[in-house]
Amino acid sequence: MPATKLETCRSATIRPSVVVIGAGVGGLTSAIRLAIAGYQVCLLERHAHIGGKIRTSMSEAGPIDAGPTVLTMRHVFDELFRLADSQLDDHVTLIRQDILARHFWPNNQSLDLHAYLESSARAIRDFSGKASEREFRAYCKRCHELFWNFNRSMMRTAEPRLLMMTRQMLARPRLIRHVSPFSTLADMLRRQFSDPRLAQLFGRYSTYVGGSPYRSPAVLALIWQAEASGVWVIKGGMHKLATALAELATAHGVDIRLNTHVDRIGRDHGWVNAVHLSNGNTITADAVIYNGDPRALAMGSLGSDCLDAAPQTLTSDRSFSARVYSFAARITGPDLAHHNVFFDADPVSEFNDLHAHRIPRNPTIYLCAEDRGQGHPPPETERFEIITNAPIWQHPEPEEDLQKWHQSIFQKLRAFKLEFDPPPDLQALTTPEEFHRLFPESQGALYGQSPHGFLASFRRPTARTPVPGLYLAGGGTHPGAGVPMAALSGMHAAETIKKDLILT
Repeated sequence: MPATKLETCRSATIRPSVVVIGAGVGGLTSAIRLAIAGYQVCLLERHAHIGGKIRTSMSEAGPIDAGPTVLTMRHVFDELFRLADSQLDDHVTLIRQDILARHFWPNNQSLDLHAYLESSARAIRDFSGKASEREFRAYCKRCHELFWNFNRSMMRTAEPRLLMMTRQMLARPRLIRHVSPFSTLADMLRRQFSDPRLAQLFGRYSTYVGGSPYRSPAVLALIWQAEASGVWVIKGGMHKLATALAELATAHGVDIRLNTHVDRIGRDHGWVNAVHLSNGNTITADAVIYNGDPRALAMGSLGSDCLDAAPQTLTSDRSFSARVYSFAARITGPDLAHHNVFFDADPVSEFNDLHAHRIPRNPTIYLCAEDRGQGHPPPETERFEIITNAPIWQHPEPEEDLQKWHQSIFQKLRAFKLEFDPPPDLQALTTPEEFHRLFPESQGALYGQSPHGFLASFRRPTARTPVPGLYLAGGGTHPGAGVPMAALSGMHAAETIKKDLILT
């Protein structure tokens, strides 16, 4: 569409119009749902690529994922594509993983968790004995009940209420014990598992949403159920999913504009009615969805008219950040699965450092071998993504400190007999400072607000903001971080807009 000083998303038939800022999964999902419902949708992205935190870097072995690595809760996307009279499998090739993750401890200890409960139960029995197998089976029942009870009352609800959850637990008293409202995830896992290695393993799932098992609520045990229900690798990388969503959006009439920076969001008589671009143009609309870290609104990055959109983000603790390597190399060492986790012997040290805003000295190291789990042998030169937890960005780090940390990470992996040729350099690393630049005012926090505390989920911004006509989507918004959760946030934003504009 030719650029003009004053643009509009409205058509000759006066269809309701929505501008979506940010082409992450939440923004793409909300745009698709609104377009299917008959809205005129314009999707603006300031970067040259779509996908948000689904990022890639280039290498001699091809594009490497530098963000999310696998798909869980695929039913969320199956539902979206069916709504658009399409099928997910017609757009991307999904490869279900038989091995969910391969876990390594010092002293040559390892454990695989599998796509099927019986296989995992046998592996745990061989690893830790019959008592641990019984504990694991009981844990799976607990997580299954938590997940499916909170799927409707929390994840599928646009504005969750504590009273609603309380009523649900009172109606099913067993849920109170499963939720353990006064316990942290680590407390609950210590009671659940007699083997501390299994408590350490299942405690790591709190890091999927940027939290510590020692401060996150026990209800986050339900994250295990999301993974136990199935893990899929997308052939070609996760960016293929973002491309498929963009193609679906375009097919339904969404106007996607890349390299388009929004300078501010405007209001008229209190209602958001326009976005003003950095090139001087203005796009008018009936509603605006912001698919970015809500803290940017509270910090004034999109103008003074939206300062009160998410005020809790200024006082709430932030989630953890990460240091992420993306590189290609040849390897020698232990046989790897697609997901691999290298634990330290001390499970507490890492989180003590993170709580003190220090770079962990003894981190758990997650390694995605992107060419494994594809149904064929990996190539000689493989693609890898390595992730370690890090505190949010606060100030620049001296180069020599970063270099020492870099050397220590690969020294730890060599202790597991894992060697890379050539080893990556710091050019392959994305730091919290760089994440802060990529995602404005996020402080590098990859998951928005911290999940610490039993009421954390109720303090997270929701789709409807206090600013009339402005809505939120993305991992910093309810129901939280992760690719399927971002898609659900897009659903909530679209459904909330439809309700509000009908009422208006």
